Amino acid sequence: MTREEFKRLTQSVVLLDGATGSNLMARGMPRGVCTELWIMEHKDVILSLQKDYAEAGSRIIYAPTFGGNRISLAKYGLADRIGEINSALVSYTREAVGHGVYVAGDVTTTGTILSPESGYTYEMAFENYCEQIRILSEAGADCIVAETMINTEEALAAVDACRTVCSLPIFCTMTVEADGSIFSGGNAAEAAAALESAGADAVGINCSVGPDQLVSVVRSIREHVSVPVVAKPNAGMPFIDDQGNAVYTMTPKDFARHMKALTENGASIIGGCCGTTPEFIREIKAVCL
Repeated sequence: MTREEFKRLTQSVVLLDGATGSNLMARGMPRGVCTELWIMEHKDVILSLQKDYAEAGSRIIYAPTFGGNRISLAKYGLADRIGEINSALVSYTREAVGHGVYVAGDVTTTGTILSPESGYTYEMAFENYCEQIRILSEAGADCIVAETMINTEEALAAVDACRTVCSLPIFCTMTVEADGSIFSGGNAAEAAAALESAGADAVGINCSVGPDQLVSVVRSIREHVSVPVVAKPNAGMPFIDDQGNAVYTMTPKDFARHMKALTENGASIIGGCCGTTPEFIREIKAVCL
């Protein structure tokens, strides 16, 4: 997909997918494993989930390459398999959804804040994202998404990397508190404006809290940018059960109702994050499109 095609696509509301990780855990993935490797060993699980999202109405579905960068894979001794893993996971999503749905190559934070204290520099982040995004592009991803970003400078490195290694559109979402503040400092509106200036084709928020807490945040982002605004929140705030599992209590119907409010306040690329399922996407489609 070209950037111009992405611009045309997003002139109306576009439906993303819902959660991946929480659904994989519900379907048998244990905690503490490398998600990307587990998916490669359980291909049928991701194919089933992503087919369900496509049938529910998702127009863009994220390839499960979330933690597939070299720095994150190295924690599991898998850095030398970065090309194999990312290419395979893009191909799985394409197999699941065909060519009627767009496949987004998914990248995220390494979890380390850029700072003199951490020793993690912008240059390191840039090279890290260049490598993964180049692989995702060559594997056939239609666009790139940088999601659940916790630091504006690292998010900028991801956007700069995409603009350097390929011509695909990139949209970028920060994870924020209910007041729009970013965990490492700054706020969602400031970050969105900076990311647009760097060349992001859409900007917004994902994860963190439920859609019921994000109306003012989405409105503020909309007032600060001219590109489409993305909203992909969690299914509310979870509680932790006796087994240590996060349990989300917001129903698909309630979630969709609150997502409608986000579209009325400026969001036009919408989906769900942790705790959401294909049923949530089906309800969003019924209410918001």
